[in-house]
Amino acid sequence: MQPQRDLRGLWLLLLSSLLLLFEVARAGRSMVSCPAACLCASNILSCSKQQLPSVPHSLPSYTALLDLSHNNLSRLRAEWTPTRLTRLHSLLLSHNHLNFISSEAFSPVPNLRYLDLSSNQLRTLDEFLFSELQALEVLLLYNNHIMAVDRCAFDDLAQLQKLYLSQNQISRFPLELVKEGAKLPKLTLLDLSSNKLKNLPLPDLQKLPAWIKNGLYLHNNPLHCDCELYQLFSHWQYRQLSSVMDFQEDLCCMSSKKLHNVFNLSFLNCSEYKERAWEAHLGDTLTIKCDTKQQGMTKVWVTPSNERVLREVANSTVTVSKDGSLHFQRVQVEDGGVYTCYAMGEAFNETLSVELKVYNFTLHGHHDTLNTAYTTLVGCILSVVLVLIYLYLTPCRCWCRGVEKPSSHQGDSLSSSMLSTTPNHDPMAGGDKDDGFDRRVAFLEPAGSGQNGKLKPGNTLPVPEVTGKGQRRMSDPESVSSVFSDTPIVV
Repeated sequence: MQPQRDLRGLWLLLLSSLLLLFEVARAGRSMVSCPAACLCASNILSCSKQQLPSVPHSLPSYTALLDLSHNNLSRLRAEWTPTRLTRLHSLLLSHNHLNFISSEAFSPVPNLRYLDLSSNQLRTLDEFLFSELQALEVLLLYNNHIMAVDRCAFDDLAQLQKLYLSQNQISRFPLELVKEGAKLPKLTLLDLSSNKLKNLPLPDLQKLPAWIKNGLYLHNNPLHCDCELYQLFSHWQYRQLSSVMDFQEDLCCMSSKKLHNVFNLSFLNCSEYKERAWEAHLGDTLTIKCDTKQQGMTKVWVTPSNERVLREVANSTVTVSKDGSLHFQRVQVEDGGVYTCYAMGEAFNETLSVELKVYNFTLHGHHDTLNTAYTTLVGCILSVVLVLIYLYLTPCRCWCRGVEKPSSHQGDSLSSSMLSTTPNHDPMAGGDKDDGFDRRVAFLEPAGSGQNGKLKPGNTLPVPEVTGKGQRRMSDPESVSSVFSDTPIVV
């Protein structure tokens, strides 16, 4: 039994020795896994200035920073590294000859936070090129040949804070990148200097918050000179924004093929910039933001009477919201004046003053006055139209018959009567009376009908009658039936 126990112990000893050798081999393998063309210091691999035509293979999985700058890399394909580098947070590829990057090239490095692609030969940025880099914070693309930037090139980069696109050939301002609440909500720096920008969306840029405009660099572009551009940069200068204050001499524009400084456009006769006051009417609801140059600052508001505005106070019409904005529930006349916002941050403090003007009337009532005046005017016009219709388009009040009976050329006789507004009418006066007081009505009568064209009104009026032989005779005052029996013809 003793030899068997010794044999079993020997096997256990051998097994333990093999396991120990395996661990040592693993440790030794890790120590010698640094590529031959690189310098390795812990989790940092420096492979720069080695004239490498491609990325070295078998990169250690623990690599956190990989420097491949100043080499001869021309293409970055999807399989540039067979190892998934989940710990890599910084990748340096500047000063190469890169002219193509696969849309799947960044799949092996999903946790990358810093990417340097500057000083290469990139010409376009295709859609979803960086969509795999959802943790990316800094992206350097300056000093390339980029002419076109796809609107979806920077999708899914919710953590991106700094984007450098200077020294390229970009001619369209990528407004979608800086709109508040757009694709890059944390973007604080966008460098578009030294490009080919000629026109800017000035109204949209003016609406941007100060913390975005503070990091929006637009110098050394051939911008078109006009007063609106001057007003924009004058406002930024008034606010002491870094994007203007750091490069005042380089902010230029073109006019008549000549380069001018934006702040020296006297030939345009532009009016001087003046900070506008907020305007409100009685009863309005108003929110004034403390437009600071940095996010996340602590803000305190002070009223014109030097009283601090509290966040939420019962029965108070003026409060401070959670984001530091000054909120007026119902504006009153006494709310007018200059309000001061004191902002405190980690890097610096800032003081902003805002003037509020309150008009002593309600905007709703003003509209009611305009509506009343408009209604009165329309009523007058309609009244005039109705009067004109009554005067000129009233239907005929005569009891007329529209069907004219056929007449005989041989037997018909023409009878006429004269109606006058003058009761004492002289039948023999003939044409001595003014024609404006008479109306002559002629009737066609068939021959032998027994009608003699006589009138029988209350006061008998003699009316001349024309016979077939051209003789004139007076009508019989005892007969009136022929006056209204046939169709009248006004002569």
